[in-house]
Amino acid sequence: MSLTESRLTRTSAGSTSSRTSLTSTSTTARRGRGLVRAVVWTTLAWRALVRALTVAVRWCARTVRPAGALVTVAATAGLVLGITFGWVEWMVAGAVALLLIVMSVPFLFGARAYDVSLSLAHERIVAGQSVEGQIVVRNESRRMALPGRLDIPVGRGLVEFGVPLLRPGHTVAQPLEIPALPRGVVQVGPVTTVRSDPIGLLRREHAFDDVHELYVHPRTVGLPSTSAGLIRDLEGNPTRRLVDADMSFHAIREYTPGDAQRQIHWKSTAKTGQLMVRQYEESRRSRMAVVLGTAQQEYSDADEFELAVSAAASLGLRAVRDARDLDIVTGSEIPRVVRGRLRAISHIPTVSARTMLDGFSAVERLENTMAVEEICRLASEANERLSIAVVVVGSVVGLARLRHAALAFPADTSVLAVVCDERAHPRMQTLAGVSVLTIGTLDDLSGLLLRGATS
Repeated sequence: MSLTESRLTRTSAGSTSSRTSLTSTSTTARRGRGLVRAVVWTTLAWRALVRALTVAVRWCARTVRPAGALVTVAATAGLVLGITFGWVEWMVAGAVALLLIVMSVPFLFGARAYDVSLSLAHERIVAGQSVEGQIVVRNESRRMALPGRLDIPVGRGLVEFGVPLLRPGHTVAQPLEIPALPRGVVQVGPVTTVRSDPIGLLRREHAFDDVHELYVHPRTVGLPSTSAGLIRDLEGNPTRRLVDADMSFHAIREYTPGDAQRQIHWKSTAKTGQLMVRQYEESRRSRMAVVLGTAQQEYSDADEFELAVSAAASLGLRAVRDARDLDIVTGSEIPRVVRGRLRAISHIPTVSARTMLDGFSAVERLENTMAVEEICRLASEANERLSIAVVVVGSVVGLARLRHAALAFPADTSVLAVVCDERAHPRMQTLAGVSVLTIGTLDDLSGLLLRGATS
């Protein structure tokens, strides 16, 4: 009996210890889960606080002007010091500053109430011309819109317009006149509505998506057709390759199955008693290349570079109108880290005159690019059969470099060099088989080419 009681006592003691162990384990697990939840909640709260502070700081940076920041500091310092030390003057100053900030807030409302439409009369103009447009502003909200201002970026400039008080659904239209612009691709827009209080403490802006690209083409001059006399192969250059149909007659041969009957030469057939057909030399249309140097160090100033761009555009425009096979090549920007190890050129599209002039609008002087001799070498490699190559450079490029550039083209390619120098008199000279034209103005180009055609 005592043995049974001792076993029951041990069993009861074991069960009690197990329950105690399970209870302590459960308590530890609950504490661990609570700690994890606390850490997760603290992390989420901290991230939310950081995001809120970031948004608030960005909003303040966009909205609060320097004067507004000064008034805010004055209000805070005046109220805190006045209440702490009982300084009435400081409390009055802080209250006035706070009142100014509160009164400035209503002027920020309504920045998105406008529906603004911007239109330009022309999207392509010539350098030195102005362009007109129109701005239409409509109040799309159900409340009256306070007077505001519109800012329209035009390239690096800014045009401002004042918007009067607009009732719901009302529209106001104002003309826009953009002054004369230099050559380039100018971005007009986006239109930005500006809301600000009369003192200039707070400011709120809203930009629309309406953006226009204005192509300012280079000035061009009319040139004689096909550069008058410099290219004499309008119908194509005959080659040594023999074909069955072309324009340059070569010889007569015997008829073979598959030859076209319209090529049969009946007089020779009657004399020989066998069918004889005509044979021709293949004619290829002349191909013209215009090479424009874009290195900054090859031009004395920006005006000289603009003259070179206008000269190259005039030559290309004449070639496009004459339906020539044309390739316009310029230098390309090369990163400084790979300069000397990388060669690159840019091709201006010549599908149409408008496309070509759009390409010339985007041409810029480059600090890191190849010399004109390297550009000519790559242009020659890209075009195997060139009839004529026109190289347009600045006054810094000497005659020795021009001769070196001309050697990059095949021997049967006529090379014409156009040197742009606003301080020089127009002249034409021939140097080692290279015709060199020196122009001081764009009109000199037409006169020199016409003189070369008549001589």
